[in-house]
Amino acid sequence: MPAVNTVLVVGSGLAGTATAIHLADRGVAVDLIEIEPDVAAVGSGITLQGNALRELRTLGVWERVREKGHGFDSLGLRAPDPDGTLLAEIPDARTGGADLPATLGMPRPDLARILHDRAAAAGVKIRFGLTATALRQDGDGVDVGFSDGSAGRYDLVVGADGIRSAVRRMLGIELETRPTGMGIWRAFGPRPASVTRTDLFYGGPCYIAGYCPTGEDSLYAYVVEDAQDRSALTPEQRLATMRELASAYHGPWDDVRATLTDPSRVHYTWFETHVLPAPWNRGRVVLIGDAAHSCPPTLAQGGAQALEDAAVLAELLLAADTLDADLWTAFTERRVARATAVVEASVQLGQWLLDHEQGDVPGLMGRIAALVTEPA
Repeated sequence: MPAVNTVLVVGSGLAGTATAIHLADRGVAVDLIEIEPDVAAVGSGITLQGNALRELRTLGVWERVREKGHGFDSLGLRAPDPDGTLLAEIPDARTGGADLPATLGMPRPDLARILHDRAAAAGVKIRFGLTATALRQDGDGVDVGFSDGSAGRYDLVVGADGIRSAVRRMLGIELETRPTGMGIWRAFGPRPASVTRTDLFYGGPCYIAGYCPTGEDSLYAYVVEDAQDRSALTPEQRLATMRELASAYHGPWDDVRATLTDPSRVHYTWFETHVLPAPWNRGRVVLIGDAAHSCPPTLAQGGAQALEDAAVLAELLLAADTLDADLWTAFTERRVARATAVVEASVQLGQWLLDHEQGDVPGLMGRIAALVTEPA
């Protein structure tokens, strides 16, 4: 028998939904709760590296993901000059194996729908507009109070509720989530024919300008600047600001910029980061995904690391007879160092740009690619 029979997963992002699927497929009764009112309430596009695609294949959703997304195997580097000159076309590491694309972009809401459909088919009970408000555990289980006034008891609670995790706060864990100094403008829109992969532009008025195709007819584009308080801008001003920053970039960017017309599809956030030191559990409550480790998107590994957390946690829970210290030690050994290395590398890439330092970018990216090519 697995170490647990009843599990509550708080947060229906990649980490939470993947955990729920893995466990429910093996007969564990799983409740999945999400504070947002709908599966597609937030998000624009997401970039998934090969090791994320490997996990999605294990979850049984790869074919649907491939249909909805856009896969590619190289990365373009372009100059911030009047022509957007292509400087290099670099084969990307196929970290999920030779039979999967190196990278795939897709609309984040589509990925969420695919995973939620799969979870429902596996028997997961999904409830939206609901979160946990109280946790009280003993040696045999966890009593949980919910925001609608109801309650439940579970063998295990998985906190997969994001960078500002309420579960983490309820556990009394103090964790510094710090800004790295960069802010990113993102816009989601139609994909011009000139965009077939991610191209990155370094220099000009921004640290990075780029785009990622997310399907036959969609992409998300982004520019990275010094972190600023942009909260007072109206939607129209946000759109105008992103268009102005992007005006220095050409080549396919000219086609992309022409599509940036909808203020509601432009968003601004800061890069933030943290890593929770081991252990990631407190008794029968465990934190995974952004609740435990959050990295800037410079390596596009956030989604992959969340999926890896889910896979390893579920594997250990399903293989063990009891929820004991040995299980948590094994989880720590397989996840903490790996996720920490990815976070630190992601932060380092940004810090080199902030410091205007010529760091060993190829070496760092090569080390991380070699690390994540091996299954978690």
